[in-house]
Formats: sequence, structure tokens, C-alpha cells
Amino acid sequence: TLKFHRENSGFSQQDVANQLNISRQSISKWENDRGYPDIDNLIRLSQMYQISIDELLKENEQLKKIITKNEEEIAHKKKKLSMIKKYYEKPLADEGVLLLIMATLSCLLFPIGFIMLVFIFRRNKKANTYYKLVTVMCICSLFLNLYNTYVYATYLFNIGTTVNIEKID
Repeated sequence: TLKFHRENSGFSQQDVANQLNISRQSISKWENDRGYPDIDNLIRLSQMYQISIDELLKENEQLKKIITKNEEEIAHKKKKLSMIKKYYEKPLADEGVLLLIMATLSCLLFPIGFIMLVFIFRRNKKANTYYKLVTVMCICSLFLNLYNTYVYATYLFNIGTTVNIEKID
């Protein structure tokens, strides 16, 4: 493009800027496609580089077409990637239901319930369908398991129970 033609003609950016009475930064902007020269400068550039204005404009148009095509392709691939990413990051919809069932069962399975609750708490992610409900159910199950532990301990060690023996005449 402009840089290629400038270098082929043996000019530095400063040489071109001096001949066009503009800043070197303007030349840099044109060469990096952050700006475009006006028609007067295009005419001078074509004379300096000894190429037609049409060639300068066509190259920019071809470059714009390529850039547009690449941007469309990138957008399409990003969309495809985001769909794939959603598919793989999304937990199974049944996982929330399964964890809810396990949390409920841990209430009934007294000694194993504590172990199940640790597993359920680790597996339960905010992305799960019933995240909050599973958390509440786990807390309820924890209290029930603690109560069952208390009941079992009192039964096993006869804590807090008194036996009265009465003699009947």
C-alpha cells in the first residue's frame, strides 16, 4: 500500500511529509490505515511514487474488502465459539435435580448423610438449575443429621433418661 510505494520510491516518512507540507505522523496514520489522505495529497503522492491515483485507491479498496471479509469471518467464528463454550460450560440440567434428590436422601440416611452433604456442597455450583434450593435442603439435612446424631447418642449411652422402678404391692 502507501508504505510499500513510499519505500519502493526510496522516500522516508519525513521526506514525504516535507514535500506535502504535513506532519510525519499524518503519513504514519495513512500507512497504518488510521486515516486517509485528501484528494490533493493523493495527487501529490501519485506523482511522487509515480503510480496512478487509481492504483492507490484500488489497493485501499481491496484492502478494505479483505478486512471486511476477515471481520465477518472472525465474527462468525466468535459466535460459533461462544455457542461451543456455552455447551461445554453449561452443567447438565439434571444435575440440579440429582443434587436435590441426594440432599433429600441424606436426611434419611443418618450416618452416610454427612458424607453425602460434603459431596453435594462441592458439586453444587451457582449455574445449577436449583442451586439455592439445593443449598437450603443441604442445610436442613445437616440439622436433621445433627438431631439424629443426638438422638442416637442419647439412646446408645442412655444420656438424659431416667428409669423409675416402682414396687407394686
